[in-house]
Amino acid sequence: MDASPHTSMIINATTDPGAVRHAFRAAIDAAVAFMGATAPNPPVGCALLDAEGQILVTAAHQRAGTPHAEARALSLARADGVIDRVRTAIVTLEPCNHTGRTPPCSEALRDSPVREVWVGVPDPHAAAAGGMARLTAAPDARRCIVLRDVPELSDLRQACEDLIAPFARRITDGRAWITVKQALDADGSMIPPTGRTTFSRPASLTLAHRLRRATDAIITGAGTVLADHPRFTVRHLRDHDGRAPRLLVLCDRRGRVPAHYVAEMETSGFRVLRCETLEAVPAHLAAHGANWAMIEAGPGLLREVARLGLWDDWLTIRTGAGRDMEERDAKDRDRWEVRHRGATPLRLLPESRGLIFDNERMN
Repeated sequence: MDASPHTSMIINATTDPGAVRHAFRAAIDAAVAFMGATAPNPPVGCALLDAEGQILVTAAHQRAGTPHAEARALSLARADGVIDRVRTAIVTLEPCNHTGRTPPCSEALRDSPVREVWVGVPDPHAAAAGGMARLTAAPDARRCIVLRDVPELSDLRQACEDLIAPFARRITDGRAWITVKQALDADGSMIPPTGRTTFSRPASLTLAHRLRRATDAIITGAGTVLADHPRFTVRHLRDHDGRAPRLLVLCDRRGRVPAHYVAEMETSGFRVLRCETLEAVPAHLAAHGANWAMIEAGPGLLREVARLGLWDDWLTIRTGAGRDMEERDAKDRDRWEVRHRGATPLRLLPESRGLIFDNERMN
């Protein structure tokens, strides 16, 4: 073709690109607020716009078995008395086209006044995909625009890919997304001073607990349990209301973790899994419906994770690291570094502006 397909998509779209950008940001933000609450489903956001491109409602999928983002947004529009003004739907993920615990979102959109649907990324799950095909089918077809066909909105496409990266990893590869969180002092040690449990500053602790909130599982080792008796609770910010029990994976080849610790963690709301083989952990978590897991462990386990290449992104919190910072800033701030291999949900965290990203894309 001589003409770019991107050009034709923009010509065919009726919604102002500036309004689309603003609405996608609102939909992404709505979905990010529920990262960690939706597994085994992905976090998804939706914004509904009127004919002038004004946002009428935004909504997000909040928990598996509850309405998806599109259905929730349409319900809110009806409750607010604005459903007749809806013309455009902005969705971070392709609307589903299957009946599970909830009806297909493609049908909900077809039964609404929506005439144009903007899709962040296609659904990687074959059982749920097909929403765009259904929406564009005759009779009464809707116009669908996918961000991959609009290069000037590539940053939004990247954000939508980041949003579902853990879900896509589980669906396509059969393994959970693994984020490593490692805190180091100025000397490169993970060991806090005597009498303290951490050397990280308050902002870093908030970041770490936001990650706990956003992930579906925690992976730790027997050494960490024996040394610190960690509770892995979410503090420094509010956890999701009524969230399903999170998974706690104990890497304990020699059976050193005492039974009373396991019982305490189960009482506090965790489902405890023991795994003797570290290589099996990502697939084991995926089989239990976890999209995203975080490793909080000591140097021994982290060395093994690095050797095996089991991580998808690696957050290092360096306390007192002054390189590339003004000295006055180094006294009051930790340095947050992220190694990743392409997409990473860490880019979507509220603290992302303070993160330094280093892409280690694999060949």
